[in-house]
Amino acid sequence: MKKILLLLTVVAAFAFQGCEGPEGPQGPQGPSDGNTISEVFEVTRSFNAGNNFGSIVPLNPQIYASDVVLVYLLWDTVNPTTPIWRLMPQTVQLSEGDLLYNFDFTRSDVNIFLSSADLDLNMLAPQWTQNQTFRIVIVPGYFSKNAQPVDYSDYNAVIKAYNIDESKIKVLK
Repeated sequence: MKKILLLLTVVAAFAFQGCEGPEGPQGPQGPSDGNTISEVFEVTRSFNAGNNFGSIVPLNPQIYASDVVLVYLLWDTVNPTTPIWRLMPQTVQLSEGDLLYNFDFTRSDVNIFLSSADLDLNMLAPQWTQNQTFRIVIVPGYFSKNAQPVDYSDYNAVIKAYNIDESKIKVLK
């Protein structure tokens, strides 16, 4: 009886092993180290009534639906090698009213714009509208699953947390 039970067990083990089908198509090639890489782009834009105080920055290639976009405004510099970046949206309180630097994004572009509820944007001095520099940081969505808390208002903390090499920042025209 034991031999028959053993034989049935061996036969069942072979019978229930699955067959392998053909190999599926190869997926997209990722970075060589196996990690998804954050990207940073730098743009300088000027705002006026002609562009409706906004600028569209195309993302090429498009980002994944799960990715997040952060935009920082170059606020000042301590010296030529130490920029001060502020996370947007950023409100500036002027004597005439409040100016808001803001953005929104889709999978294919980032829209950077100025707005105000109580200020005529046409009256802004050039220091607020001309040659404004922004850093656009794309954070892959998968980071949110296992990520340690990051102070996104601190540009340098974001750069460090996502292992971004600032020498590889792409400057867009």
